[in-house]
Amino acid sequence: MTPTREGGGGAGPAHTYRATVRWTGDLGQGTRSYHGYSRDHLIEFSGKAPILATSGLAPRSSPDRVNPDELLVASLSSCHMLWYLHLCAESGIVVTFYEDSAEAVLQLVEGGGGTFVSATLRPRVRISEGSVEVARKLHEDAHRRCFIANSVRFPVHVEPTCTGPG
Repeated sequence: MTPTREGGGGAGPAHTYRATVRWTGDLGQGTRSYHGYSRDHLIEFSGKAPILATSGLAPRSSPDRVNPDELLVASLSSCHMLWYLHLCAESGIVVTFYEDSAEAVLQLVEGGGGTFVSATLRPRVRISEGSVEVARKLHEDAHRRCFIANSVRFPVHVEPTCTGPG
């Protein structure tokens, strides 16, 4: 029997996250025409600063705002980093620098729509204490534990670089 993951059936507690997405792009005519409205919107979480967002591919998008596609790759990267730092702290690895140049590939389909086909995380880590080899291996465990990577239906690759003592 192969283990499977199904929503709500886990042994641990469930956590519910909420966001309010508010369209701010009515230019006076609503959606009367495809080119007549902005794709700008706010993503809001209770008690936190709003995120200025837009569409990544549509006309009337604001290039100075983030889009859902960027938020997806940032979520993958952030989740991996937070698990990795947690595991390093538990393992006696002292991380002094962490930066990830993450990317995800969105494949568009004819007639509209598309799907993400892959993502690659490229974390660069510097440690001041502990084993570089252990630090490198902890990326594998962080990847297995990442909630976001475990929730998407495309492969997420991790290509870490670790430097530091021994």
